[in-house]
Parts: sequence; structure tokens; C-alpha cells
Amino acid sequence: MTTSRPGEPGRRPGERGDVMDPRCPVRQLLDRIGTKWTSMAVKVLAEEAPDELRFAELRRRIPGISQKMLSVTLQSLVRDGLVARRVEPTVPPAVHYRLTELGLSLERPLSALRVWAETHMPEIDRSNQLADESSPGQYFSRRS
Repeated sequence: MTTSRPGEPGRRPGERGDVMDPRCPVRQLLDRIGTKWTSMAVKVLAEEAPDELRFAELRRRIPGISQKMLSVTLQSLVRDGLVARRVEPTVPPAVHYRLTELGLSLERPLSALRVWAETHMPEIDRSNQLADESSPGQYFSRRS
């Protein structure tokens, strides 16, 4: 079931929408929570729940994430109500993050997706290898 945004023309709040429509709020939410950085941030915060983590510690625990990408990811999670942000009035300000109850409820499906990926990675690797061997460059070639 998908829902519309309050005030969206032609729709009542809670009315079913079309997840295939790029304007569908559920599709937009899936775009946000479906990123690798969101999955990793939720995982790290879930491991600390109900405690908080500071920004720098989150960045240390998510290898490869840039400061900007972590900031953008956390802003999105805070805006969606999945993460709570607390600022201590120190110099410099100490910023702490923790999962909300809603955010904690997201960890289970994201964890299931990670387990699925780990379980099926050998099959995916074999499929990719066979595709590469049978027709190198076929999937990424440009038409002239």
C-alpha cells in the first residue's frame, strides 16, 4: 500500500498511490532508505541502540563514506524521523545520533536484505563471471 502526501492534488491522505510513479511518496522513501550508506548507518546505530554515537565515530565505523555523504545521509534520516539528533552546546558543538523507534523498526528488513546479499553473493558472482566470459562488453557497449 502506498500513500500520498497530505495536500497532494487529487489525493486524500492515506489514499493508495502507484509506487511505479516517480512522484509516489513511498517510491521516494524507498529511494532514500535503499542506499548502501543508509543501510550501513542504520546498522551501526542499531548496534549501539539505545545509546548514541557522535558523527566522527559513525564515520569511523562506516569505511569509505565521505564526511559530506554521511552528513547528507543523516540529514535525510533525521528528516524522516528514523534518527534523532542531539547537539551539545560546546565549542565545537558535539553532535550525537541515535535511532528512533521507527528507525529501529527499519533495521530488521535492512538486516534481512544484507543477509540475503551475503547468502547469494556466490551465485551472483558466478552469474557475472559467466556473463563476462560469454560476451565480454555486451552489457556496457555503446551503439554506433
